[in-house]
Amino acid sequence: MMKNKTIYYKDLGFLDYQKAFDIQTDLFEKTKQIKIQNKYSDTPQKTENYWIFTEHPHVYTLGKSGKESHLLIDENERQKRQVQFIKTNRGGDITYHGPGQIVGYPIIDLDNFDLDILTYMRLLEEMIIKVLAIYDIKGERSQGETGVWLDVGKPNMRKICAMGVKTSRWVTMHGFALNVDTDLSYFNHIIPCGIKNKGVTSLQKELGYTPDKNILKQQILKIFAGLTQARFIASDF
Repeated sequence: MMKNKTIYYKDLGFLDYQKAFDIQTDLFEKTKQIKIQNKYSDTPQKTENYWIFTEHPHVYTLGKSGKESHLLIDENERQKRQVQFIKTNRGGDITYHGPGQIVGYPIIDLDNFDLDILTYMRLLEEMIIKVLAIYDIKGERSQGETGVWLDVGKPNMRKICAMGVKTSRWVTMHGFALNVDTDLSYFNHIIPCGIKNKGVTSLQKELGYTPDKNILKQQILKIFAGLTQARFIASDF
């Protein structure tokens, strides 16, 4: 069967985490069911690929392998700060989402791109590293620590983009959160990704100004397309 490298993308704008999760889950399950049916079919259907951009109100999310002790404030304090706490089904530990981030959720069939999960994760990192390079910021990987970092191995090492993904039958959901002009003080109340004594940063903090988020999103899509030969089409799904 032909590999389908078209990706339909949509910007959901500012949206509650749970609502975005439900939209993702619906697309994820639909794609997964096609793959299950294809196993037993003489005329397999192609699977579609999707990409969601969004931005969430303040929320801490805990991955399957995370520890609740990495959340450092109680429910009363969370209510004061108007921040939700949600356990979710992605990999990884605890992270923060909030205004000023570009959150990307690719729901793609890795078989369409001849990728395995590890290669896919490295590819997402490479995408962000190449985007940062446009702004003369040197993004790096850190051995054993998913995401994109600055000044790896130095005392001021800091994360600029967090990543966490779920896959089933080589279909992905969840993705990445790039700090653009995020209020970084919200990270003080968690041990981000379960990693102690390492900071977080944003494009605004590194550059001294806030890049245009819409331009950033287009740069992200263009670079991912270059890395995978994907073709992006704006869509309403």
